[in-house]
Formats: sequence, structure tokens, C-alpha cells
Amino acid sequence: MTRPPPDGLVPTALDQRIEAAVGYGIEELHRHRDSGLLDVPHATLADAHRELAAAERDVTFHRARLARLAASELPVDQTLFASIDRALGQLAQAAVVRDAKQATAAEALQPIETAAPRQAPPRLAAKDVAALLAIAQGAKLHEHLVTHRLAVATPTRTRISYPQLQRLEAMGLVVRDTTHPVQAGQPVALTDTGRAALTAPRRSGPPGTTPALHPPAFPAVSRTRR
Repeated sequence: MTRPPPDGLVPTALDQRIEAAVGYGIEELHRHRDSGLLDVPHATLADAHRELAAAERDVTFHRARLARLAASELPVDQTLFASIDRALGQLAQAAVVRDAKQATAAEALQPIETAAPRQAPPRLAAKDVAALLAIAQGAKLHEHLVTHRLAVATPTRTRISYPQLQRLEAMGLVVRDTTHPVQAGQPVALTDTGRAALTAPRRSGPPGTTPALHPPAFPAVSRTRR
């Protein structure tokens, strides 16, 4: 028996509009959502599309079930009529739910379609992409109580020097929560510009300037200086 595709792969009536608005494919939109790389409007759209795709899958299921009943070799009697009537009602209800989910997704899509074109995100080096991906998973800037050296701690142990952090801040890609003292750890998070830099379609270029967007496969100890 063939397994149904994941919700993100079920075609919907809004797929082409969504891809045109965000600048990349539906699967990538869902990957960015699962990685926490989207701003609020795009995350809302991704969630709405996922619900729409699930509803579309239900419509397809009930439609196929109705077709099997109509094409079966079961006796044409009241039992068959009752089964077809029940399947038809389930299909109609699934279509009502699908239409409601489609309206919700279209509403979430509208502000993205009508928004003013955003400034193109900066072209990033491979180490900056790795740093932003690590920061997206949670990062804190710490100051050692004895040496007073600053260090960026990340779950992936990606090396992010303090000068690199300052440069990413100056580019508007990350922001620190300065309400926390550095001795206790200042949370570092992506800005909307930083998320856009990670999720924007990338052109081919010289090696090392436009890397594939995936976390580095090797550990590295953070080492910073003030």
C-alpha cells in the first residue's frame, strides 16, 4: 500500500502563489518553519499551509473512497446506496473544512504578497551562515568572572568569536538581550533581517561565499577575546 505524502507535499490551490510570494518552494518553507528561522508572518503562513494541506489530503481520501464504492462489484442495493450516501456526506464535509483552511491560508498570505519589497539580504560568508544557524538554535554571550574574556556559547559548539558577533550585530543580523548581565549570559537571537538572510534564495557564487544552509557536522570549541 502506498503511503500518503507528508502534509507539506500535498498539492494545494495556493502553492504557486505562496512560492511566488516567499521566493522558494513549499518544502523549504516548512523546513524553515521547523527550524525556527521564519518571522511571524511567514511562520503563520507556513502553519496555515500545513493545515490546508492536511485538509486537502482528507478531501482526496474521501474522494477516492467514494470512487472505489461506485466502481465496486458490490450488489446494487440499499446497502450500497447507504454507503455511497455516507461517503458523499463525508466528502462534502471535508471540502467545507478544506475551503475554510484555504481561506485562512489566503488571509495569511495576503500581507506577504502586498508588503513592500524588502532590501536584499547581505551576501554571507560560510562562517557567518554557520554562526547564524547556531544562534538560531539558542546562544548566549558570557563573560568569564576571572579572565573577563567574552565567549559565545551555542548548542552546536560552533565557533563564534566576539568580533564576529559584533560584526553580525552591526549588520543587523543578530541582537543581544542586554537586560541580562554578561556574567550570567546575554541571550543572542536572530533579527528578522538575520532570518531573511538564512531563508532567502541564494545565487551561485565563489566557493565559500554561498554555502549550503545546514549546521556544520564538526564540533568546535568557542574561543573569543575582548
